[in-house]
Amino acid sequence: MAVDVCAQWDMFIEKIPEDAAAGATADYYRQQREAWGFLPNYAGAFGHRPDVAQAWNGLNVAIRNGMDRRRFELATIAAARALRSTYCTAAHSKFLRDVCGDETSLHRIAEAPDGDTLDERDRAVYRFAAKVATDAASVEQHDVDQLRSAGLSDADIADVVYAAAARSFFTRVLDGLGAKLDAQTAGEFAPDLYSSMVVGREAAER
Repeated sequence: MAVDVCAQWDMFIEKIPEDAAAGATADYYRQQREAWGFLPNYAGAFGHRPDVAQAWNGLNVAIRNGMDRRRFELATIAAARALRSTYCTAAHSKFLRDVCGDETSLHRIAEAPDGDTLDERDRAVYRFAAKVATDAASVEQHDVDQLRSAGLSDADIADVVYAAAARSFFTRVLDGLGAKLDAQTAGEFAPDLYSSMVVGREAAER
């Protein structure tokens, strides 16, 4: 098998190069390139198991499309930050800004990474998602009751849990295999704003 000469820079394992990919791996790479405009580094983490990538994508889309998109992004950013995933923190900050049109919350999180300056409901979601991601066994009834008090239904609360739990899987895969945030995504933000998103691994160099 051909070896990606850049694998040493953005992945701990040898990736299947895009020009050597075949079958399901080639299909997966093509999907990711079409979605991003380039082949993201995380794709290499799934190149040997595109079936896992597709299963993950199905789960992620089901969770995301079944809940308020902005809430999904806030919960995902909270979980990613708590799990020290620079990759997911930056990628979903981009989605919060570009897909949800919410640059205000992006800057509020940069100023107060614990979510303290977010609105009451957003703050409750953010902190709950972070707790689920890092120490779900410590969640108590009063944590759920706080979300109810903030106006979330039980279905809404379950969605936040799904989003945070799913993010835990993805961040562990990326960081466990050494995937670094793509320079293209890091470059979407002003340097100071990007610096606030570096909670773990730095981005790959161009």
